[in-house]
Amino acid sequence: MTETVLVAGTESHVGKSTVAAGLCRLLARRGVSVAPFKAQNMSNNARVAVVPDGEWGEIGVSQYVQARAARIPATTDMNPVLLKPRGDGESQLILHGRAVENVAAGAYYESQWEQARRAAIESYERLAAHHDVIVAEGAGSIAEINLQHRDLANVETARFADASILLLVNIERGGAFAGLYGTLELMPDDVRDRVRGAIITKFRGDKTLLDPGIEAIENRTGVPILGVLPYDDPGLPEEDSVSLPQQGELAVFGNDDGVSDSRGITIGVPRLPRISNFTDLEPLTNEPGVRVAYLPLQSGLGRVDAVVLPGSKNTVDDLLALRNAGFDEQLAAFSGPIVGLCGGYQMLGERITNAALESTADHDIVRGFGLLPVETRFTTEKHVERVTRTLDPVGLLSEADGTVRGYEIHMGKTIATQPVGRPIGEGSAALNSVLGTYLHGLFENKNARTAFVKAVFQSAGKPYLDERDSFQSPYDAAADLLEMNAPHLFRKFADIDR
Repeated sequence: MTETVLVAGTESHVGKSTVAAGLCRLLARRGVSVAPFKAQNMSNNARVAVVPDGEWGEIGVSQYVQARAARIPATTDMNPVLLKPRGDGESQLILHGRAVENVAAGAYYESQWEQARRAAIESYERLAAHHDVIVAEGAGSIAEINLQHRDLANVETARFADASILLLVNIERGGAFAGLYGTLELMPDDVRDRVRGAIITKFRGDKTLLDPGIEAIENRTGVPILGVLPYDDPGLPEEDSVSLPQQGELAVFGNDDGVSDSRGITIGVPRLPRISNFTDLEPLTNEPGVRVAYLPLQSGLGRVDAVVLPGSKNTVDDLLALRNAGFDEQLAAFSGPIVGLCGGYQMLGERITNAALESTADHDIVRGFGLLPVETRFTTEKHVERVTRTLDPVGLLSEADGTVRGYEIHMGKTIATQPVGRPIGEGSAALNSVLGTYLHGLFENKNARTAFVKAVFQSAGKPYLDERDSFQSPYDAAADLLEMNAPHLFRKFADIDR
């Protein structure tokens, strides 16, 4: 019989995705057949996975990552319901990997929730038929009393999957013990009875200082604290934009090891209001001397050495937001490397037609930044595919060869209006120091990432810094984080460790 562990939280951003990935890798190491699952996700960071009928579909990035941690192919059954926010309280509804319609929150719960629940149960049952353990990830807080009657990712999953619950509580912001106690009190009785233990996450300092609190909360609730995880990021992609700065704030990420500005490079990324798949940029932050700076739209480019326009859930409206902030003038005057990924690629072209199909404004033709001789025409059809492409050493990728792997998720078709380089085949264009591509995951490919980083160092007139000799898989890092800091975990979930 399949065992299910639901990794739930007292709030959002407590580390559920990391712990779920760590559990998947720990069990895979021990020879257990394990699969991830999240009944309902809300994220604009999506990856391509296999639909049960053999086609391609979309799932949230965390379940894709957890499938890799479990050492199995990703399928849409791992995230059967995905809501991709579009702005103005509306989301695109993805069922079993395929876009169904755009819905407001109220309309979703009134007309689509039962269908979503059936989809989640169908997917769970297919996974359970082929795996010994399901590691399910909850969403937000499991104790949202206004939502418990329709909480698909937490309450409903616990019930239809007959799951044992591992509850996570974030101590970074204070009030962890109160949050844990209040969560347990507000949970439905039958779901509360499923809690086997709790883990405190994101702790900084001397763990012994927690001992009196741990003893007191265990006595009050009867729920054992199975571990205390230090604030240690294993490097897994983020599920949503909670980790990014809010609009108007500057944030810089990178692994520059104290490299000075005179030796390192900064890649500027405009913080689009509807940014999506920003995880495309994360591999760059692990390169020595590389910083990725998310820029407020009004701040200008400052002293960045390259610009990457990321994906967007609403390309047209984000393009207009950039133009209103004067970003088009900044970009036209910029002399360094420029890359557009998916929606960013569409923005770099001369124009977008049929724009009203995506935009909330009434625009049929919208002028692009004009840095690539291409134009995009939107249609109602959505392209979703996992691809392998042969590189053509052109422009910013002139030092790259071999193949790259990634995925495409986009509306619209982009065609060239003049001869243009195709460094990544169809769905890409290059001219001088500007590159546009529909390929998500480009920088996860070492050959493309190294070529791009070298090109930026060269453009900035700085010597390229060689990469580190050692590298640990983020999946193993997440597993080690659990194994070292939650040694009693499997004692409470003994049935899954077989």
